[in-house]
Amino acid sequence: TAAFNVAGIEIENSYDAEVTENLVTDNTGGILVFDLPNLPQMGGHNVLVARNAVIKNNTANFAPKGNIVAGVPAGTGVMVMANENVIVRDNALIDNKSSNVMIVAYTQKFDDPKYNPLPRKVLVESNIHGRAGFAPNFPGGDMMAAAMGGSLPPIITDVLGTEINIVDKVGIFSLGLKDQMQDRATATPSLAKPDDAARIAALKPIVLPVSMAAAAR
Repeated sequence: TAAFNVAGIEIENSYDAEVTENLVTDNTGGILVFDLPNLPQMGGHNVLVARNAVIKNNTANFAPKGNIVAGVPAGTGVMVMANENVIVRDNALIDNKSSNVMIVAYTQKFDDPKYNPLPRKVLVESNIHGRAGFAPNFPGGDMMAAAMGGSLPPIITDVLGTEINIVDKVGIFSLGLKDQMQDRATATPSLAKPDDAARIAALKPIVLPVSMAAAAR
């Protein structure tokens, strides 16, 4: 169980990670999968987020200014940012006031030539969605929700990533951005349709290194 944190569970600049069978509730952001520039390890990939209960992650963000997670909107269920080969599957996503799933690019300036700020090869499928997007906690979110009839769809994407496959048969809110540094006030939001089927390769098997497996025993 992860509760009353800014980031409930965080997979940062990591690869071969499984986040499974957790209760994640009352955090600012429930499960965050992201990559940051200028760190010793980059290129996060091969991440499975499955069979979790991600419920009511609406705690106000109390991270210090300047901290990367200080920008996470309260009410975020699962966020995938600047990562590759990520599957979000078979989760219960309920009562997250900004979005149940958010797939976005890294939006700050960086000078690391090896860093890719975009999400790539992300699959969202077979999740159960409850209420979401009823009080979006990001700039312009309230106006966007009003334009959508009072709330935003459960899934939000900025459409900057590549091979983003959303199979869940729920509403998808596209911010319609053209650049990761673009001012959100100039976005051209619209509704998007889910895909009919998944189109990314299966994740590589995730196993503990021998030394860690021995220690776990």
